[in-house]
Amino acid sequence: MVTTVGVGEAKTHLSRLLREVEQGGEVVIERDGRPVAKLVAVPRPRSDWIGMDEGLFTVPEDFNDPMPVEFYDLFE
Repeated sequence: MVTTVGVGEAKTHLSRLLREVEQGGEVVIERDGRPVAKLVAVPRPRSDWIGMDEGLFTVPEDFNDPMPVEFYDLFE
């Protein structure tokens, strides 16, 4: 949802506008009826990506063994 406000309203109601943006909205700030700025949420860094695939894959015992000779041609 996009909300459009004037500069004065933005200054008076900044806390409310920030809550709106945190909930996924956007706020366009106008001066003299012309848009001059857009207030949008800053993307949050994902902190849950480390270990999110734990248990989905098991490293095979031969993981560090030399490749079979027939694979060498595939890399040239």
